[in-house]
Amino acid sequence: MSQRFGMKSYMKGAALLTIAALIVKVLSVIYRVPFQNLVGDEGFYIYQQIYPVISIFVVWTSSGFAVAISKMLADNDCIVDTIERNERRSTIMRVVFRYLTVLSLLFFAVLFGGAEKIAQLMGDAQLAPLIRTGSLVVLVMPALAILKGGFQSRGIMEPIAYGQVLEQAIRVTVILAGTYIIMTTTKSLYDAGKMAVIGTVIGEVTALLLLVYIFYKRFGLFGAKKHLHHVKSLPIVKEVTWLSLSVSMSGLLLLGYQLVDSFTIYSLLIDNGMAPTLAKETKGIYDRGQPLVQLGVVIASSLSLAIVPLVAHLSKKQEGRSAVPFIQLTYKASILFGWSASLGLMLVMPYLNEMLFKTNALSEVLIVYVFQIVPLSIILTFTAILQGYGKLKKPALILIIGFVLKIILNVRLIGWLGVLGAAIANDIGLVLTALLLIVYLKTLTGIQLASVDFYKKVGTASLSMAVVVLVWLQLASTFLDHLLSSRLIAMVAGLTAVSIGAFVMLTIIAKTRVLIEKEWYLLPFGRRMAVYQLWLNSKK
Repeated sequence: MSQRFGMKSYMKGAALLTIAALIVKVLSVIYRVPFQNLVGDEGFYIYQQIYPVISIFVVWTSSGFAVAISKMLADNDCIVDTIERNERRSTIMRVVFRYLTVLSLLFFAVLFGGAEKIAQLMGDAQLAPLIRTGSLVVLVMPALAILKGGFQSRGIMEPIAYGQVLEQAIRVTVILAGTYIIMTTTKSLYDAGKMAVIGTVIGEVTALLLLVYIFYKRFGLFGAKKHLHHVKSLPIVKEVTWLSLSVSMSGLLLLGYQLVDSFTIYSLLIDNGMAPTLAKETKGIYDRGQPLVQLGVVIASSLSLAIVPLVAHLSKKQEGRSAVPFIQLTYKASILFGWSASLGLMLVMPYLNEMLFKTNALSEVLIVYVFQIVPLSIILTFTAILQGYGKLKKPALILIIGFVLKIILNVRLIGWLGVLGAAIANDIGLVLTALLLIVYLKTLTGIQLASVDFYKKVGTASLSMAVVVLVWLQLASTFLDHLLSSRLIAMVAGLTAVSIGAFVMLTIIAKTRVLIEKEWYLLPFGRRMAVYQLWLNSKK
């Protein structure tokens, strides 16, 4: 690798990626809430049906291919001969760009030309124009992936972070402004959904233009390189394909689950006698859980991005610091933050549901839905750790097993339990995947991930938080019952419960020293928690 990795680079990389990811996830939640408030549950259903269809290729290329390219280029930088190194770097970039261009044109042809067929398979022919519009986004992905991979291979992370934030900011602005105009004029829900897709396209194009500009300022124009030796393209294509799929597999898994829901929930609800409008609204309510889950796994996402190069570097060392402490810390942080986020959302869901989305409809379904934050946090970090060890095939197989189980359970359970069946299918598929990854990593490394004492302390903190939050919600609801409207009660009670719950959870975690101070210092934004923990446990 061209970069030297250790504690300092781990902290710096994790902090930078966390900030960018946190801003993006917050914006993702922010735009979905007013968007749903503008278009209602049926309008939300329309957009969420299309979102995974378009996003799968975007995630694979802009994320998976970017990381794969950066790894290949970083490995290439180990070549001692300068001429050979530069020549091979140029060849890798050229071959991958051509390959990605062919892939993007194929995906574009499938989405644009097959829009009617895809919409029919979803059970809603009116979705075809949205699919055609969304297909445009795949055309910018080759250049975007190449630029991201090039920056990342040099350890230049700032442009990637800026691009992600700018893309999401532009996307949110276009979606909300455009939707507001449509809903105050034509009031067409499908046009509003189309505007949301257009926002995604414009956001990606803007991010590409920013990266091109930064590249030009740093490195000048893209110049043609002389190639003294012929390098076979097929091995490069094979390597970048397999690496990109493996790297983005965990992200693609979540989108894959959403894609299964897009093709099964609405059509199965209709098949079981539900009226079309009600089926659309029910699917739209179910989709309220997606932004909450995305926000809940942001810590795990940032840790997974930072742990890959660190584990890869340390696992190859024969002497000195091993990767084991970092793996244990990443696992404990994933469990701690994933479970805390999931439990907190489950406790306040009826209030949060009404506060954000106007009604508390199907809150019991959303409670089941957000539990997936726990296994997802494990999956994101464990696939990253295993990538660091160079283990790609078995983790991919494990993810596929969980995905197939999700499909089977959706078909079996939705007819019986409605959208609750789809939420249960999510949890079962992801929990099985997480457990299999844990077993595989422990078999591979033989390490103990966490002590029994760790789970006891987390359990104590969780129980304390649950009791305090439930008591507070009951008291707040009773006191505010005749003073405020239902939605204002939900807002006041929900927000105060979240604040109190977080304080109780973090205080007990700090007091019982679930993580020691030096571990907090290694985590993004952990410095303040370490200081608070030292203060709590100091002799006063």
